[in-house]
Formats: sequence, C-alpha cells, structure tokens
Amino acid sequence: MAPLPPLLLISLLCGLFVFRCDGACAEVDSDTEAVAGKGFKLGCISCKRRSEVEGSASIEWYFRPSGESDLIHIYSYGDSGPTIEHDSFMDRIDWNGSKRSNDIQDASIYLLNVTFNDSGTYRCLFNRMLTYDNYEYNDIIDKLVHLTVVAKATRGTASIVSEVMMYVSIIGLQLWLLIEMIYCYRKISAAGEEALREAANAEYLAIASESKDNCAGVQVGE
Repeated sequence: MAPLPPLLLISLLCGLFVFRCDGACAEVDSDTEAVAGKGFKLGCISCKRRSEVEGSASIEWYFRPSGESDLIHIYSYGDSGPTIEHDSFMDRIDWNGSKRSNDIQDASIYLLNVTFNDSGTYRCLFNRMLTYDNYEYNDIIDKLVHLTVVAKATRGTASIVSEVMMYVSIIGLQLWLLIEMIYCYRKISAAGEEALREAANAEYLAIASESKDNCAGVQVGE
C-alpha cells in the first residue's frame, strides 16, 4: 500500500482532531499553584457520559484551609444563580463555568485577589439530576483541588514536560515531511530519467530505421 501524501495525511489528522474536540467535554485537571495578589481559576469539570440524557445540576464549593480538618461551605450555584456562602470569600469569587444552561458540566470558579490564607483543599460537588422517561436519577460527583499559594509563579514539571513534548512533536513532523519530500523527489527524478531514456531509445531506433531505409534506397539506385 502506497503511503498517503503528506498534505492529505495532515488534513485527515486535523479533521479527526476537530471532530473529536468540537463540542466535546474534556475533564482537565485544575492548576494547583496560585500567585498571591493575582486571580486564579479553580477548575472543576464533570462530563456526562454519552448514554446520559439531558438533565440539570447544582454546584457546591467547599474549602479546607491548610492544617485544618473542617470544610467550610464557600459557594453555591443553581437555578437561582450564584451565592457566596462565607464572609472571607465575599466579593472574591466569580462563576467561570457553564452559562445559559441548567445542565452544568463546567463548575469552575475564579478566585480574585488570592492570599496565602487561600492555600488548602477545595471540594467541588456536582448534584446532577438526570430525567429519564419513567424515572429520575440523582448523580453526585465529587472532585478535589489542592491549592498552594506562592509569592512568585514557578513553572511546574508538567508544564515543562508538555512544552518539550510539543517541540519534539513539531520537529518530528518536520523531519517526516522532509523525508516524504525527498522520497517524492527521488521518485519523480527516477521517473523523469526513465522517460528520457525511453525517448532517447525511441529516437535512436527511429534514426537507425531511417538510415537503414536510406541505405536500401541507395543500393537499389545503383
């Protein structure tokens, strides 16, 4: 089986990527390091399975400070909208999740003016109600985010590895394209040389045949 042309293969891969990602829900882990005095997104995503029907969800956020054992109810989001449940987070939390839909899958919140006291464990709780033809099903999803607040941003190992892998992928793709171009060039060159040889042979045979006919004519004239 002949290899696919590079541009065709790239187009197919891009089309597959868009098909899988367009409109899809991906459960990406939240970042875990915030900088004091800056804003920070506490990510929390719970995708529904393909077999699940339309439904609705309400969200609760809890916080356990570092060194503490008790959870504090800090935020809720439901049919009536957002509610900040604790004074220490008053005017410091914005909803950053699904909008214009009761069928919430993204329950992320944005924490404003982060302080060192915000270090600790955050609990994101989905209370999802799925409505089937004959019954309702209540599904509880629980996710944790362990947040560390630092004075200055640092690059995590995962970020460095991801960037290295991105550059390796780009270089690998360029090398693969270069190899494909060399392969195609050699095939075209070989085909061109073969065509030239065939043309030269045809021309030689034509000349030889004409010379033979001329010699035969001379002999008859004599």
